[in-house]
Amino acid sequence: MGVHVVEAGSSAASDGERAAIRLIAEAGLTAETCCYVRAVEHDIDQAADAGVDSVHLVVPVSDLHIQKKLRKTREQVTAMAFSAVEYAKERGLIVELSGEDASRADQGFLKEIFSGGIDRGADRLCFCDTVGLLTPERTAVVIPPLCIAPLSIHCHDDLGLALGNTLAALHAGASCAHVTVNGLGERAGNTPLEELVMALETLYNYKTGIVMPEIYHLATLVSRLTGVPLPTNKAIVGEMAFTHESGIHAHGVLREPSTYESVKPEMIGRKRRIVIGKHSGSAAVEAALHEMDYHADARQVSEIVRRLKEFGDEGKRVSDVDLMAITDAVLALECRPVLKLRQFTVVSGSNVIPTASVTLVVNDEEITGASTGKGPVDAALEVLRKSVSAVADIRLEEYHVDAISGGTDALVEVTVTLSKDGKILTSRGARTDIIMASVEAVIAGMNRLLREEYEVRGKNPD
Repeated sequence: MGVHVVEAGSSAASDGERAAIRLIAEAGLTAETCCYVRAVEHDIDQAADAGVDSVHLVVPVSDLHIQKKLRKTREQVTAMAFSAVEYAKERGLIVELSGEDASRADQGFLKEIFSGGIDRGADRLCFCDTVGLLTPERTAVVIPPLCIAPLSIHCHDDLGLALGNTLAALHAGASCAHVTVNGLGERAGNTPLEELVMALETLYNYKTGIVMPEIYHLATLVSRLTGVPLPTNKAIVGEMAFTHESGIHAHGVLREPSTYESVKPEMIGRKRRIVIGKHSGSAAVEAALHEMDYHADARQVSEIVRRLKEFGDEGKRVSDVDLMAITDAVLALECRPVLKLRQFTVVSGSNVIPTASVTLVVNDEEITGASTGKGPVDAALEVLRKSVSAVADIRLEEYHVDAISGGTDALVEVTVTLSKDGKILTSRGARTDIIMASVEAVIAGMNRLLREEYEVRGKNPD
């Protein structure tokens, strides 16, 4: 991606954390590998033994933290900081001396610690807005006097100002920003990498060196691995960031994307989406139909729009499959599915690895397969993906389930987002059995993605 420094974890956290840090340090990354440490020789030893290049040496600098958390004096903390810097340098480490809770510290005292740290070999400094109390205006005042060495800014988003404060600090002389993918971090999180990169590139014309087309892939990968979902409306990487439904917006963006987009989705590896709903007009519906290779005249489009609005007025979200089903009905198309489910079986329980087997008919060819998963749904969806892999690489991008009614016999609605060759669509299944609803949703979506490869619109293949 072009990131300069990766803070891989805290060596004092656990054996597993130390093992992970060591693996990252030995991975041959072009980025500098860093480790978070306290001003304690034991932490520094563990970091050095893990093979990292540098340490983020954090020292509390506000009286609140010094007195209430450490129960020490300023003099004691100063001695700890200086001793730790010297020891880390003896261990051959690059040192970034960081002032924790710097935004609530006596700025004169903070500068004394920073100056003394530099005198003792610290390579970089870091100003930590630990609980997100900075404002851009105050940042512009406190940062310049501290730029006595390369200075990093570390912001938290407790009041939603992390990005603004980070930009203000960089403008005021800071030369490095601490960021996290998707803004992950303590409480409300930290400055998001993807937002800072795009703000610098777009608003300030500053070339960050980050490989921007990989941003969305990285964001979704981190979301999946951490289990922390991306907010639907999150800037840059949220599901709706480049999605247009409103008739006015969709009509404008179809004519000229910049009318309603400040960033081109292709810059970060995304595609623009025109979703269809009750607010959509005929222009958006026509564009969606064209993308799906449907050909409808003005009268047919008008009827499709009318039915879509009725569907939306019932409080339902219009999926791509819903649009296709409505369009098929209006155009009176006879569509033979490419995929047919012959049978599937799922085995799950205590001390049993969830396993699913399936028999599918794919374009008249019968395919049987089996797969395991983390749970019965995961196993079922994985075997479906594997079963069609010979004819198409279809990926499950998102999975969401809602209980439509209460009780043990609740009807569940499963919505999935599938992709093939850059084409993305949503599909839905609704059953009292969550596994069957999931399979139904995926097969319906797969059929739509595969359909154009095996038949001409409106004609059954012979």
